[in-house]
Amino acid sequence: MMKTKFKGILTLFLALVMQVSFAQEKTISGTVTDESGALPGVSIVIKGSKKGIETDFDGKYSITASNGDVFVFRYLGYKTVEKTVGNSNTINVVLEVGGEVLDEIVITAFGIKRSEKALGYSVQSIKGDAMTEARESNLTNAISGKVAGVQVTGTSGSVGASSRIVLRGNSSITGNNEPLYVVDGVPISNSSFGNAGSGGGVDLPNGAADLNPDDIESITVLKGPNAAALYGLRAGNGVIVITTKKGDASKKFSISINTNVTMSNPLLLPDYQNSYGQGGDTNHFNYVDGASGGIGDGVDESWGPALDAGLEFVQWDSQLTNNGNPTPWISYPDNVKDFLNTGVNISNNVSITSGGFRLSIGNSEQQGMVPFTELKKFTVGVSGSLKLGERLTASVSLNYFNQDSDNIPTSGYNNENPFQQFIWSARQVNFTDLRDWRNFPLAPANTAAAGTPLNWNHNFQNNPYWVLETNRNTFEKDRLIGNVDLTSQLTDNLSLSTKLGVDSFSQFTTNRKAVGSNTAQDGSYAQSQRRFEEVNASFLLNYNKNFTEDFGFSLSVGGNHMNRTYDRLSGSLPQLELPNLYNLSNLKTGSTASISNYHSDRQINSFYGYGQFSYKDMFFVDFTGRNDWSSILPVANNSFFYPSVTASVVLSDVFPVLKENNINFLKVRGGWSKVGSTGALGAYSLNQTFGLNNTGFGNQASVPNTQYNPNLKAETVTGVEFGIDAKMFDNRLRFSATYYDQESADLLVPIGVTAATGFTNVWDNIADMRNSGYELQLGGTIIKKEDFSFDVDVNFAQNNNEVTSLGDLDTYILGGQWGLSLEARPGQPYGSLVGRDFERTAGGEVIYENGLPLIDSTNKIIGNIAPDWTGGASFSVRYKAFDFSTLIDAKIGGDVHSMTYSWGRYAGTLSETLIGRETGVVGNGVMSDGNGGYVANNVVVSAKSFNQSSYSNSVESSAIFDASYVKLRQVSIGYTLPRKFIENSIVKSLKISVVGRNLAILHKNTPHIDPETGFSAANGEQGQEFGQYPSARNIGFNINLKF
Repeated sequence: MMKTKFKGILTLFLALVMQVSFAQEKTISGTVTDESGALPGVSIVIKGSKKGIETDFDGKYSITASNGDVFVFRYLGYKTVEKTVGNSNTINVVLEVGGEVLDEIVITAFGIKRSEKALGYSVQSIKGDAMTEARESNLTNAISGKVAGVQVTGTSGSVGASSRIVLRGNSSITGNNEPLYVVDGVPISNSSFGNAGSGGGVDLPNGAADLNPDDIESITVLKGPNAAALYGLRAGNGVIVITTKKGDASKKFSISINTNVTMSNPLLLPDYQNSYGQGGDTNHFNYVDGASGGIGDGVDESWGPALDAGLEFVQWDSQLTNNGNPTPWISYPDNVKDFLNTGVNISNNVSITSGGFRLSIGNSEQQGMVPFTELKKFTVGVSGSLKLGERLTASVSLNYFNQDSDNIPTSGYNNENPFQQFIWSARQVNFTDLRDWRNFPLAPANTAAAGTPLNWNHNFQNNPYWVLETNRNTFEKDRLIGNVDLTSQLTDNLSLSTKLGVDSFSQFTTNRKAVGSNTAQDGSYAQSQRRFEEVNASFLLNYNKNFTEDFGFSLSVGGNHMNRTYDRLSGSLPQLELPNLYNLSNLKTGSTASISNYHSDRQINSFYGYGQFSYKDMFFVDFTGRNDWSSILPVANNSFFYPSVTASVVLSDVFPVLKENNINFLKVRGGWSKVGSTGALGAYSLNQTFGLNNTGFGNQASVPNTQYNPNLKAETVTGVEFGIDAKMFDNRLRFSATYYDQESADLLVPIGVTAATGFTNVWDNIADMRNSGYELQLGGTIIKKEDFSFDVDVNFAQNNNEVTSLGDLDTYILGGQWGLSLEARPGQPYGSLVGRDFERTAGGEVIYENGLPLIDSTNKIIGNIAPDWTGGASFSVRYKAFDFSTLIDAKIGGDVHSMTYSWGRYAGTLSETLIGRETGVVGNGVMSDGNGGYVANNVVVSAKSFNQSSYSNSVESSAIFDASYVKLRQVSIGYTLPRKFIENSIVKSLKISVVGRNLAILHKNTPHIDPETGFSAANGEQGQEFGQYPSARNIGFNINLKF
């Protein structure tokens, strides 16, 4: 009986103890931050146990514990903090910088925040503040010179100009070679949809130019396949991860206002000659109708009479200024410079932050240097997060963009491009006198410009001011990029994130040519409406577990569904019924309108996973795997698996003696990976299709020239990467080196087939290409004192590219202009410049006949666009409240083909054509001695004959130049108002800066033009130039005010 009672009492006692014990266990949550915001990856361990967790992407954590337990918060580069669990269920911790080395947090694939020490590949980041002070209108240009292995090419200084960015060389023959852009975890389109090329067209902004620099927290460049592997089929060219600014729940209400004003002037203009005027007769000129009715008035060349020699002739404006009588034949050395306006760029941004909420509104207006060109932007950014419970958090980020332009100028070889008119030009014309065209008489009825205002030439040109003000290329774009994210902490070690992201835009463009335009006598009109939408729905399950204090493990698995739709509706009228009415109903009787309608859908389904093993926070092994299924590949070949593995060892932790010798941090790393691409394939590359085209004979059906191929598969890029990272002398000396080797295989190329098939080409996986090279980064804090510091950062990269195979093809043409072609050739770097050279002796001397060079009609490689190396150097100085920084960047090697030079020599407008004007020219080379040998050329020919034989569209080698350059890319001088002046006001900080971008070309070998050029960002438009709009030198100020 007593035994039974004792058992009952013991049972009740144990139940009570268990009840009390369970009652003491509770869920503790909180946020870990530093002075700049949330810290992900902070280790939280219950002291004396193996139980622990890490903070998530937002610095949050949740773990069960009991009163009296001690939490140990550890993070490399910060002081360790211990907190005891008390009555509160919330423990927030602010970590202070300490430790021997500050380990940076970088944003990697999927927006994952990772400790730099744990990465097995090279990653570089740029802080957003560095792009708002000395800003670029196109965000892509702001990366130039700051990241090793990144080549940025700005096409020109015109409003709306696109920019091209390539990471570690070109990796596809026909596909887009630019990286994937990802904003807050949402892939976005970087397409431009411009049509600029050597023959004209309009260069429209690339997609990344929509983004507002004021809203960007950081840009992380994932250069190689190792870093980008988690993006699988879309990562063949690397990834640029952009993180926008967010609210911070740990911070109070604040307002930030940023104003930036800069003035733009040409960085460089061609060096024109100012000694001879229009025509081909050196003694006479007479303007009658500008169309060869007089003497030399229909000529758009300057081989005419000497200027500033006391001569007088009837000129184009004699009827306006001197009753049709002769006027002085004089030069206007600055006539091109004076034609341009001083560009004005004004941007304003206001952001409001309250806890986890942030609202940003931005506006910018750019008035171009080219008259009557402009571009306006308006942006709104909203982000916020909300804790829906102890374990559930919701966040949202939305960014709206509007771009609008009443005129983006025509580029390339086109009469609408004023810089073509300046090359094919009359050097005695003061172009600014043409501005008042509304008060001019009209061009004569028998000329090509009939019905338009008077101009100096009516055979080939219209009045340039009339063209720019009347023949407009309009552009309007509305875009929304956003995502909604739900994160649930299922257990202490397991969390689930779901994300819905969207990139959607509508773009409307028009191209107008008035009646009388040189290229459209009856006028013309075209318009295009584009709609693009990409939706990504994804989930990610994360598991983090420290098995012991030494061994850590994390594993994440997830999936993504991508759906992209694209629609285009275009219409064009070759002739107008009524002048100055621009809509698709104004079709001239008897002509035929062209209507085009296109729709496409494509999808990618993906499953992926990644994980990490770590030992003592000094040995790390990471692995990833992703399988993609793409709708634009054949069903039998549409599944591809992309794995990667990387490892890193922190030697400075393994061997403590290194730290004793001022090596605070030393890491070696390496990895292997495989990613992919679908190249230039479209939604209709797999199946037999046909098109309908309306003509004067009604609708006609046609089939594409390229045959579908049901056996296609994805392109692949397989790479290895090894590197070392070091920080020494209390982080004052920083060094990083990376070697990589990437093989691109199964590259898609259309190959020729027999006409009997009914096609001319068929897509096939026939090509291979290789990129290998190394990247170096060196940084140092030379001086570091309380009131003064001096820092230097240098980067260098060399990439060796080779097209290793094109199957049975000898070459593949990418693009070109006139007689030059840009090609991919086996055994050569991607982008060979192919054209004609002069006939030469075995020793390379040019062969002359009758004083003129002979031209070899055989096409051969005469250059290549690939640079030998790229690099940048930045210097920053801080003295009390003042700071100074500068950036120099360089691209050395590679070639460019300049038709500005070739046509400028042909037309007699460039300074080189002054040589031999009075005495004649003897070409440098040899001529036949009549006996099978050669003697030095000694035949004198006129300067005009020499230039027009040596520089034209009949020979390309004379216009090939080394495209190397070194630029003073950026300078800023800032003053931050000391706190003592504002400590009793609502103002938190005030900084005023004087800023400059593209201030000088310190070195170049190409005459007359900026060698950083291209007609657009497309593959086939690189390394070529004509009628380049000058790069802009921007100087102004920036004011940043925070409340």
